[in-house]
Amino acid sequence: MADQADFERDAMGFTQQLYSAAMRMARNPDDAEDLVQETYLKAYRAYHSFQEGTNLKAWLYRILTNTYINEYRKESRRPAEVDLGAAEDLYLYRRIGADGSAEASRATEDRVLDGLVESDVKAAVEGLPEAFRALVLLADLEGFSYKEIAEILDIPIGTVMSRLHRGRRAMQKTLWEYAGRRGLLPEDAERP
Repeated sequence: MADQADFERDAMGFTQQLYSAAMRMARNPDDAEDLVQETYLKAYRAYHSFQEGTNLKAWLYRILTNTYINEYRKESRRPAEVDLGAAEDLYLYRRIGADGSAEASRATEDRVLDGLVESDVKAAVEGLPEAFRALVLLADLEGFSYKEIAEILDIPIGTVMSRLHRGRRAMQKTLWEYAGRRGLLPEDAERP
């Protein structure tokens, strides 16, 4: 059982990471700040129930995610503003090579990724349905494992795996369309 006196020492080191995640969820700085503040308030009040030796970061993200779902997603908010600086880490599947060889596929993928701009990747992430977007962000941007995501979102690990797969496939299709509109794909490339 954790002691609330240790809360500041243990939990405050995650402020920047929580704020980044809150920005991706709430989509504007004011709401993100409110979301982080509410998360820390709830975490402080419940810190006595936190079990030492478990993943504090995942526990805080679960509070953040639940707070967002309960308080922010229900409301229609002003237009989205988001900074997904690390979105370039998201990937395109390797099925776009013209001749199917690994080398040609890699060269084609490099050409496509070089031609896509950050705004295209951000738009692809933002265009995902909420259930998929949260999973892609937690897995590919925040680096959480399937098990941690399951705990954060309170869903079965199989659901995490299937939704993450579908979210990544949706991103792949969207980015494929962007690449096609920009003339970055070989004429005989197979559509994902």
